[in-house]
Amino acid sequence: MSAGSYPVRWAGRLAVVMMPAEIDVANARAILDKLLSVLDREPVTLIVDMTATTFCDSAGMNAVLRAYKRASAAGTELRLVMPAPAVRRVFTVTGLDRLIGTYPSLAASLAGRPAGERRGGGPVTAWPGSTGTEPGTDEPLPDHS
Repeated sequence: MSAGSYPVRWAGRLAVVMMPAEIDVANARAILDKLLSVLDREPVTLIVDMTATTFCDSAGMNAVLRAYKRASAAGTELRLVMPAPAVRRVFTVTGLDRLIGTYPSLAASLAGRPAGERRGGGPVTAWPGSTGTEPGTDEPLPDHS
């Protein structure tokens, strides 16, 4: 993934934003801008897919927290996919994992199965049978049904 390139995939009103391997002071602002631009399109659920992320510093956590606050104010559920133990640990130590729903995989996030007993809703109803596209979206989600 090139610097500043954070692909977005849509399934109805569910958006998934792919994060880079490292989230730090060098790219946190661009990531926040991308998340806010997706939130401007009023998704019901925004999934921040950190599957490829192996490092996240305080600037990255701040970007995620600011996006969460905007999402919460707009009634959008924000979910974090964090399979890397080092990334999960910084969110656990800071308590952000108790504020924002965390998931061990994208599939679990789409199904609404949070890590442990943390936050998370029911299954994403826009996923099965969705065309996976919306006007002006970056790319569709693949159909896993």
